[in-house]
Amino acid sequence: MADQPLKVGIVGDGFMQPSFFEKALRARMPERRFDTRSMLLDWPLKLQSTKKDPTLPVAEFLGRPEDYYAFAADLDILITHLAPIIDETFARAPNLKVVAVSRGGPVNVDTAAAKRRGVTVINTPGRNASAVAEFTVASLLAETRNIVRGHLSVKDGSFKRDFYHHDHAGPELCELTVGIIGFGDIGTRVARLLVPFGCRILVADPYKQLSAEEERALGISKVPLDQLLAESDVVTLHPRVTPETKNMIGRAQIAQMKRGSYVVNTTRGQVLDYPALYDALVSGQLRGAALDTFDPEPPPPDSPLLQLPNVTLSPHIAGASIFSITKAATMLAEDIARILDGQPPLYPAK
Repeated sequence: MADQPLKVGIVGDGFMQPSFFEKALRARMPERRFDTRSMLLDWPLKLQSTKKDPTLPVAEFLGRPEDYYAFAADLDILITHLAPIIDETFARAPNLKVVAVSRGGPVNVDTAAAKRRGVTVINTPGRNASAVAEFTVASLLAETRNIVRGHLSVKDGSFKRDFYHHDHAGPELCELTVGIIGFGDIGTRVARLLVPFGCRILVADPYKQLSAEEERALGISKVPLDQLLAESDVVTLHPRVTPETKNMIGRAQIAQMKRGSYVVNTTRGQVLDYPALYDALVSGQLRGAALDTFDPEPPPPDSPLLQLPNVTLSPHIAGASIFSITKAATMLAEDIARILDGQPPLYPAK
């Protein structure tokens, strides 16, 4: 591979633009020669990804595996965001040594087949962690301080002063206890962003141990989930979707929360029971919710949740930042360089 130009194929889209990855590769390895080609998919504007297909061992992908066989056939390295890569892909691409996936989890790649074929799969965990964390805090502020509702009232000409009335004015973050469920890359960043606001911060995560020094420095307390729900004014969700976390916040958990509290969901819709959420928003058990993800997604146009006045909604865009693209490209370029130099990658697929 060192004597000839490396054949690199980049399957990009409207978000993960191929040029970012080619630029990162050339910047990291200026001494190497690359023969690159790219494919640009019309996602997310027109094409929609397939969440799951029982006939395929992959998830959250775009198109069909056979759509990419010819493109990958003679490649040494394949960089992709959403292309489904299965055993037949590897069989038809005998020179393929690396599949680099620009997402936190390479669910669109059959990693077991890759291992059997001797292909290294790498990915980019945490590439959009800062983007999602910032969006989480912004969503919380938008909901508690009536930012979107105020915007709409100016735009429609009503210029409502209701939001200055006691009954509608929102709290300041300094007076809130914020409960963070899931304390991985995103949850830890949410906590650090909230610290300057003066929030009391609680964390529930059975898999994360906090050091006493870290807790004291950031003012974070790790507590059982039941205690977090009972004491928090805001509950923000950041766990991975697993069988254990699906619908982990349902009617029973919402009933444990303070009356008049808030829920923020910028992870996946599957962790939250949306019918239970709707009932709690209507009854006043919850004062409001900020939601970037749904189940199903997108929500049906006639969903009653969409008609509520006490929600701030966005179309699953928390991770959409230019920095998350450049970070993914840099991470992949670094690992590809390490692999070519005979070193283990920093972010092998797990």
